[in-house]
Amino acid sequence: MKTLIKNAKLINVFTESIEDTNILIEGSKIIGVGDYYTDNDADKVDDVKGRYVCPGFIDGHIHIESTMMVPHSLAKSVLPHGTTSVVTDPHEIANVCGVDGIKYMLEMSENIPLHVYVMIPSCVPATCFDEAGAVLHAEDIEELYDEKRVIGLAEMMNYPGVIYNDAPTMDKIHSCLNKGYQIDGHAPMLKGKDLDKYVAAGIHTDHECSEFKEAKEKIAKGQWIMIRQGSAAKNLEKLLPLFEAPYYSRCLLATDDRNPADILDEGHIDNIVRLAIKAGKDAIRTIKMASLNSALCHNLAYTGAIAPGFDADILILDDLNEVKIKDVYSLGKKVVSDGKTLEFDIPEAQDMITGSVMNSFHMKDVKKEDFFVEKKNGKVRVIEVIPGEILTNELNLNLNFDNNNGIDIEKDILKIAVIERHKNTGHKGVGYIKGIGLKSGALAGSVSHDSHNLIVIGTNDEDMAVAANYIKKIGGGLAVVKDGEVLAKVKLPVAGLMSTDSAEKIAEDNKKLRVEASKLGVSEKIEPFMNMAFVSLPVIPELKMSTNGLVKVSQFKRVELFTED
Repeated sequence: MKTLIKNAKLINVFTESIEDTNILIEGSKIIGVGDYYTDNDADKVDDVKGRYVCPGFIDGHIHIESTMMVPHSLAKSVLPHGTTSVVTDPHEIANVCGVDGIKYMLEMSENIPLHVYVMIPSCVPATCFDEAGAVLHAEDIEELYDEKRVIGLAEMMNYPGVIYNDAPTMDKIHSCLNKGYQIDGHAPMLKGKDLDKYVAAGIHTDHECSEFKEAKEKIAKGQWIMIRQGSAAKNLEKLLPLFEAPYYSRCLLATDDRNPADILDEGHIDNIVRLAIKAGKDAIRTIKMASLNSALCHNLAYTGAIAPGFDADILILDDLNEVKIKDVYSLGKKVVSDGKTLEFDIPEAQDMITGSVMNSFHMKDVKKEDFFVEKKNGKVRVIEVIPGEILTNELNLNLNFDNNNGIDIEKDILKIAVIERHKNTGHKGVGYIKGIGLKSGALAGSVSHDSHNLIVIGTNDEDMAVAANYIKKIGGGLAVVKDGEVLAKVKLPVAGLMSTDSAEKIAEDNKKLRVEASKLGVSEKIEPFMNMAFVSLPVIPELKMSTNGLVKVSQFKRVELFTED
């Protein structure tokens, strides 16, 4: 079957120009581009009547689990926004279910119209401070490189392990490189000699840059930079200089973590393209960064452009500057028509693997007494949330333990706890956090990067216990609680991370969460559950909470809740 897309204004990402031309497709491939192709060359003709046509967008780095959607639901939600490929790191589900989790994601993304390329998780758990549901060594992931859609080793978050030549860490790196695959990076604020060591080890990319200066140094040392605009980490504005020469040629676009409400309301990669164009950046360059650059970065041959021999992943745009997408082709088949995703078959995972991922809570009920903090001498280390970032600050404050055990709602000092949920160890870390804005009640969730233990933030111990036990009861999810009542929730029974519901249903429930959290005082400047999820990630500076207490990331060590006088 041959299809002719005619009367197209083709965005040529090789020459960075616009051409009036026709495009001939046979099967899954583009076989010709030129005005010399006519209706007689095709079995089917799609006259786009002067609309802009560009390659499908590629999300250079995403955790599908963080969208709270299983792969086929993600496909239905992002295809109308022009994303035809994603490069995913399933380390969220791997931290809960190990290799079974990775296999689940591979099986559930097989033969769907969204091309899902997989990077094998490198850090399960992320650091020695984490208590995950699994521990994956180099030999545990070796077999996964034989999977046809596996393209490398995912973000190497344990940059101290790389810098100091930690043997298990280097085993994973060498195994990957020896197979000819590449390695993604994750090294926020790393610079100078330490960055040199990290890059020299074979780390190919970085998606954690929050400042232009940081990105410039990493590009100069040979890394590709993924410009991230997610639901919690919004780095685009500060990285806009990267859209200019010479930097744009080594940059691509990524969402990393984006929730379904934001995808449906704002978009996906198209949202980043749109924001960049509105900020005055060149539309063709930006589209190139969203397509060809991603393909080049990840060694995805014959994709990311519209040219003979390339995969027929094609977007038809009603408007270039607004990136308004009318139709989408995936491997030569129309999968979106007039902005609506067409139906496709939904894959299934093996029963054994499904059973593993659907039963991920192994812990006792929580009591309010579990959140009590015994007063000691010294100031208290408090985690400060930074709006629009997943970075945090460390504050050293005097807290009043005679009133509500250190919680001070007027000063926005709340209690936070991370409780181990995988192996019933009973371990928990309890401390304090500033910047959430909650005036009453509690928030709880099973999404807490990267080990995904049970995390709770609250204004009182009673509501924190109710919220934590509710999350356990439903097998994972997110909840808002006040006065012992669950006001809103999102159920995430798949490893405590994902729902089998549609994007629309998850988004609706997620919006209710935001509304109820806002009613309880949560700041409009943050996405509360996304920010909460990153407060337990001990690879992002500065102060984070683990199941065994606070971690000071810059020093890569545990620290006491109370400072020395």
